[in-house]
Amino acid sequence: MYTLLHGFYKYIIQKDEYCVLILGLDNAGKTTYLEATKTKYTKKYKAMNPSRITTTVGLNIGKIDVDGVRLNFWDLGGQQELQSLWDKYYAECHGVIYIVDSSDRERISESKETFDKMIASEHLSGVPLLVLANKQDIPDCMGVHTVKPIFNQNAHLIGARDIMLMATSALTGDGVDEGIKWLVDCIKRNSIERPPRNHDDNL
Repeated sequence: MYTLLHGFYKYIIQKDEYCVLILGLDNAGKTTYLEATKTKYTKKYKAMNPSRITTTVGLNIGKIDVDGVRLNFWDLGGQQELQSLWDKYYAECHGVIYIVDSSDRERISESKETFDKMIASEHLSGVPLLVLANKQDIPDCMGVHTVKPIFNQNAHLIGARDIMLMATSALTGDGVDEGIKWLVDCIKRNSIERPPRNHDDNL
């Protein structure tokens, strides 16, 4: 009887868990964005000082609870030699946040090529995609109106999925909340195709 009641209680309070990849070139601001997200959604969370954030080798992990679900973030290293590891995580993810350094005009085409290679993977078919033009706090950065046409050039690769390109500043936190809420709505809508991680435990 206890086991039955405990199972029912767990079922009632347990949040659906979804995995979100944070991808992009090195120095795009992925880890700073993860820190900004945790700060915004986690009470009493003390964010890492941005000046102490170094290039990610491997991955950083974080989680937040928002709108009745739990998001588990995997922030993967963006160096060219680490990008070959990204596809090991595609099949298990429910959403992707792709971060673009909108202040780095010299690498925008490299970021676009990496983006195209990522979305061409069959393991990401139908997965919601949030593209963030980051570092909007830097003067003379590229705005959404500049970045969007660049990343829309191969629209056929995007396929049938929810996609949004937004301006953000991971450093100031501007745009973080809007992007996360949009992504959560999309992930919930797509949960028939990609059920939450704990779905089997709820049966």
